[in-house]
Amino acid sequence: MSRTITMEWVETTGKTIAEAKERALDQLGVHEEDAEFELLDEPKQGLFGRVRGEARVRARVRPTQARQKVDRRDRRREKGDRAEKAESTPKTDKVERTERASRPAATTSQRATGERQRAPRPPRSDSPAPKKNTNPSADGQSKEQLVDARQVGEEAQRFMNALVSAFGLAGTSELVEDGDDLEVRVHGAELGLLVGPRGTTLQAVQDLARVASQRRLGDHDTRLRVDVGGYRERRRGALGKFAVQMADEVKESGVARVLEPMSSADRKIIHDTLSTTEGIATRSEGDDPFRRVVIAPAND
Repeated sequence: MSRTITMEWVETTGKTIAEAKERALDQLGVHEEDAEFELLDEPKQGLFGRVRGEARVRARVRPTQARQKVDRRDRRREKGDRAEKAESTPKTDKVERTERASRPAATTSQRATGERQRAPRPPRSDSPAPKKNTNPSADGQSKEQLVDARQVGEEAQRFMNALVSAFGLAGTSELVEDGDDLEVRVHGAELGLLVGPRGTTLQAVQDLARVASQRRLGDHDTRLRVDVGGYRERRRGALGKFAVQMADEVKESGVARVLEPMSSADRKIIHDTLSTTEGIATRSEGDDPFRRVVIAPAND
């Protein structure tokens, strides 16, 4: 008999709702389709397009039972579909306000009894509209400008080239496009200084590259990764094999296995590798930096 797995809520903040959600997904180690969100605070729009305050959301892994073999939907396509629903909501609210204004005032008998008739409210969507980069023009008005994903990648590539040179290392870089994802790969010998133990330094370097490119240009949609010396590819392959081996042991013994603490990127590799494995369910437990993956029978 299957049992529903319920996860605890985590709270994250960001300059935008999308950034806050992305941080929550990093903590949970899952795709957006496997999580549910609640919007707690929104950033306020100030003068000349400036934003005050931060977005705050809370999220958790969506309670699931045994997973079936299904293809994961493209996260960016899902953002677009949900954004269309968000754009349609203001029109419905406007119609509701018009209908409310046209209704006659309550009669004396209704006031005496306290009875009111309310029009049904349309469903609301918490999904934000697609993010655009808004730059104030000379006359003080905001001008919308879409950010090109390749421009973000080239900016990150320039940052990595400058970083390698600043450390006195020898290396070359390339920008690789994989569908909706971008990856800056740095090749060369003796680049371990930029990787660090178990990739901890590389993770920090990737965060800096994102700040120097995505956040500076106002982009919040492009998925940007940085790899140095082929570390991530080797790590991805090793973790994939390890995940399959652990899943086989869980199938044979029927006992869940708790893995060692991992980064959000490594946890995601485990979840993705076993997402279509029959009879196996994965979940993340604990808080960073001790958050870990649990591989369990699907009916556990």
